[in-house]
Amino acid sequence: MTRGPRAAALVLTEEEREVLQRLVRRRGAGQAAVMRARIVLAADAEPELPNGAIAARLDVSRQSVITWRGRFLAHRLEGLIDAPRSGAPRQVGDDAIEAMITRTLETQPEGATHWSTRAMARQVGMSQTMVSRIWRAFGLQPHRSETFKLSRDPAFVDKVRDVVGLYLSPPDRALVLCVDEKPQIQANEGTAPVLPMRPGQVERHSHDYVRHGTTDLFAALDVQAGTVIGACKGRHRATEFRAFLDQVEAAVPADLDVHLVLDNAATHKTKLVHDWLLKRPRWHLHFTPTSSSWLNLVECWFSLLTRRCLQRGAFASTDALEAAIQGYIAQTNAAPKPFIWTKTADDILASVGRFCQRTSNSDH
Repeated sequence: MTRGPRAAALVLTEEEREVLQRLVRRRGAGQAAVMRARIVLAADAEPELPNGAIAARLDVSRQSVITWRGRFLAHRLEGLIDAPRSGAPRQVGDDAIEAMITRTLETQPEGATHWSTRAMARQVGMSQTMVSRIWRAFGLQPHRSETFKLSRDPAFVDKVRDVVGLYLSPPDRALVLCVDEKPQIQANEGTAPVLPMRPGQVERHSHDYVRHGTTDLFAALDVQAGTVIGACKGRHRATEFRAFLDQVEAAVPADLDVHLVLDNAATHKTKLVHDWLLKRPRWHLHFTPTSSSWLNLVECWFSLLTRRCLQRGAFASTDALEAAIQGYIAQTNAAPKPFIWTKTADDILASVGRFCQRTSNSDH
């Protein structure tokens, strides 16, 4: 025989019953919410069933059935939602947080260039953990610093439109080649053998090294094909650059115009190079703005060359270094993947304009 008062009758409306049934069927619903819905649905399906029997059927405590049945009768569907918990009161007010953020942005600690969490905690009377938490919430990283450089080229806008126009809409019956030099590539060899990678340990190189000389790489990237023409030279002068142009001239089809994208290095503008170009009217030069190497797509290929071939390579001589570079060029040309330029000149100029606006509005 069931002891205690009889449970109050619980009758659902069609809308409430549909909401609870959807909750039970919903994939990913919280277990606690589903169990409360099952308790209420069971009480509605069999009004004469005591709380203890519902608890036994659903494998929960009798007190849980009493609690959620009572909560539903008092507040209907809203009664099945957890009530907000009070929690511990805040120890740091909004005014203190604002003052600390202002101090972080507008002041420097004595004898240092930037604030640390410990120095700021001592200054404002907070814990280091609290300072760190507030900085993370507001995206402040005083320990980090980045560099930037803005081009001062008076023809910046025209040059950007010229070069980007070549990338996005290359001329018919013409090659677009991005040309640049990667000077002073060092043939370095560690003073001890490399320790190879193994489970739980990354590859290890000795801290010190022996340098066996340097080489200069001249490269021309075909923007549309993704292939590279490259040559390693012992020096980086106009003579070597003209010799590289001879190599490019011999490698490209004779019936196509050649558009070169290159920077403003002095070796590109000597009389020797100028006279060479005058004899070849199909060659056209397009200079990137000063301090804008990011506009030359061959720099992307240089970056891949450095990461994949040079950075962790060990070269006992410049011949070994040059052989590795030529091997990477051959690998690139065997399966070329062109770099796809996507930003228009207007997008670039608008982005630079926004950055200049932020810079001019800065007090630093």
